[in-house]
Amino acid sequence: MNDLVRKHWTSLLGALFIVSAFVYLFKFTFDQTWFTEELKIGLGLIAGAGLAAWGLKLAIGRARMAGEILCGLGAAIVYATFTFAGIYETLWDAMTVFLCMVAVTVLLAWAAYRFGLRTLINIVLLGALISPLVMRSESDQVFTLFLYLLVLNAAFFFLSIRKSWTELRLLAFIGTWLLYIVYYVHFEPDVNGIWSLPFRYATAAYVFYLIGFVASSWRNGRKFDGLNLYLGFANAVIYGLWAVALLDGYMPFAYPLAIMGLLYVGLAYIVYRLTGNAYSEPVLTKWFGGLFLLLLAGSQIGKGLDVKPLLSVYFWGLVAALLLAAGQKKRLDAFKLAAALVWLAAGLYWVAVTWDTPRGEWFGIYIPFLNWGALAWGILAGLGFYFSAKVEMSGKGWNNPLLANIYAVLSHLIVGGLLTVQVSNVFEEYRVDRVFDLPLTLSVTWGIYALLLFLWGAYSKQNVFRIFGSAVLILVAGKTLLFDLAGEDTIYKVIVLFVLGIISLAITYINGKWIGKQPQAGYFVGGADDGQDAAAKDENAGTQEDRP
Repeated sequence: MNDLVRKHWTSLLGALFIVSAFVYLFKFTFDQTWFTEELKIGLGLIAGAGLAAWGLKLAIGRARMAGEILCGLGAAIVYATFTFAGIYETLWDAMTVFLCMVAVTVLLAWAAYRFGLRTLINIVLLGALISPLVMRSESDQVFTLFLYLLVLNAAFFFLSIRKSWTELRLLAFIGTWLLYIVYYVHFEPDVNGIWSLPFRYATAAYVFYLIGFVASSWRNGRKFDGLNLYLGFANAVIYGLWAVALLDGYMPFAYPLAIMGLLYVGLAYIVYRLTGNAYSEPVLTKWFGGLFLLLLAGSQIGKGLDVKPLLSVYFWGLVAALLLAAGQKKRLDAFKLAAALVWLAAGLYWVAVTWDTPRGEWFGIYIPFLNWGALAWGILAGLGFYFSAKVEMSGKGWNNPLLANIYAVLSHLIVGGLLTVQVSNVFEEYRVDRVFDLPLTLSVTWGIYALLLFLWGAYSKQNVFRIFGSAVLILVAGKTLLFDLAGEDTIYKVIVLFVLGIISLAITYINGKWIGKQPQAGYFVGGADDGQDAAAKDENAGTQEDRP
């Protein structure tokens, strides 16, 4: 392809101008009333066929380049005649245009294949694509146009694959999508409904090129990179944009994106099976491209519904879990890190939107801690605790005990959010505020939570939870003494202060039992055993020193 462009690009450019001039002249003469339509078609076919035959004879003989150019110009006139008869005017029906196109295109493709006439077939393709661009019909003949394009693409893809003339598939791809844009703008077709004609044509073009580029790569020694890879990516982007535009108002664009995502994930697996290389550029681009499309589609689940934030947390929680599972199974730090980032982003998002999101009641009845909102908190907390307990980074520079503590603290913050939201919802749903005070109840809830943090810190031998629990207890004390006790005196305030006092004394007791014990930094659920192992090692070390 590079040699062809370098040696003959001026010839191709000149042929492009000449083809355009012929097509415009052809259109100009048709626009005049000098001849009848039938006579115009006859003259076009005779002139084009004669020039093509003369040029082909020269191309096979000694004047190869001149013959290819003349034959290409003649073929362009023939295609312009077909365009006039079946697309610009309605003199021929779609099947007549289709059969004539098949006959001429097969003949030209055979000649190019048989005699290696590469320049000829490029000029033919340019002329065939320019003709519909120049002669734009005033009536809707789009079906005939796409039959016309189907024949062109099938023939020129065949030549491109068999002869390795890569420019043919590039020109056909660009020309087809350009014609689609021009005719969509020119005709302003009806796009009402999900399965409108413009959407069908765009889908047909997308599927054709999807299959065509894979077939081309297969034929080219199973090499799925290079031009096929880039054009396949462009094909996905172009179709995705058209699908979003054509389906706007009729179907969420998540559906076509999801289908495309599944297609590319399937193609990634097929390419992997054919090449045996799971980390090649074609496999990775299709794999990650498909996953990206699936993520885009999944992020649109529930769009327009009040429960959209809730569904988004479920979806991204599932994504984080899948990434984590893949990272754990394949021992890939990149997947584990991606899972942690997704989990963190989903948690921040949920904290921001949970206050205005429906609670997710069962059959219209709100049950504390047994509702869809609580499930979202639980999923996030569960993932965080799993990160803390089981996930280790194998690469250098990772401080696993520190990461475990960070995950654990963040997960406990999520649990605190769960308790806060559920208690607040109970007051809102059942009008408990007639008897109890919400701020004081939250203070008691957080005080109990601080006690649990101290208990867990003592059990797991991790000082970080004592620090975290102390911070929660200080906040509770400040909140209670500075804000909650203001206003009218009630017996409930006395009870709350008494309960908080008991909690503080219990924490003091736990700290007393804890004093003298060296806190061991470690994972969320492995700290106690780690401490015992360390003590055993110390004992063994002492025994070794006493030995002679």
